[in-house]
Amino acid sequence: MTLKFLFIGLVVVLTFNQSAFAQTKANAGSLIFWTELRKLCGKAYAGTLVSAPENDVDFKGKELVMHVRACEKNQVRIPFFVGADKSRTWVLTKKNDRLLLKHDHRHEDGTPDKTTMYGGWTTSGGAATRQVFPADQQTVDVLPAAASNVWWIELVPGESFTYNLRRMGTERFFSIKFDLTKEVKTPEAPWGWKN
Repeated sequence: MTLKFLFIGLVVVLTFNQSAFAQTKANAGSLIFWTELRKLCGKAYAGTLVSAPENDVDFKGKELVMHVRACEKNQVRIPFFVGADKSRTWVLTKKNDRLLLKHDHRHEDGTPDKTTMYGGWTTSGGAATRQVFPADQQTVDVLPAAASNVWWIELVPGESFTYNLRRMGTERFFSIKFDLTKEVKTPEAPWGWKN
């Protein structure tokens, strides 16, 4: 009788440990990604337009700079400058093993744009170098045309940070790659920031 209970207890412990290991492994991608992202805090990098829709007039030929400007324990804000336009900030928030990407758009006077705070949550722990963000309900409400948007960020430590957007079911694809091997001068505060 004692041997039977000992065997059952061993099976329960092994099952629990396997489950905990599987969960830890699933979470590892987002945790490594988050750790590497935070290592960029305070730094700025120049970007290159890899792909944009043919009719794009906002990004082609412009200086592109990202500045990992504000880092808190569970939130990182990255202003993205397009030439003299300082209206965009990527906001990444961590909750457990999931990450949220939002696009904070501001006018020059600092007030929020009508189309702002769209984005989405990751649906899994993702990979150590890639996190994928399908559009959420707030995106559908704010920007109905973006309901099928999927954003992803690829972060190869010491090499590159790539921001991507694909509108599923269409040819719309947008990608900017930032060179992490060479820092650039820290830009001034983006619109809507006090410092």
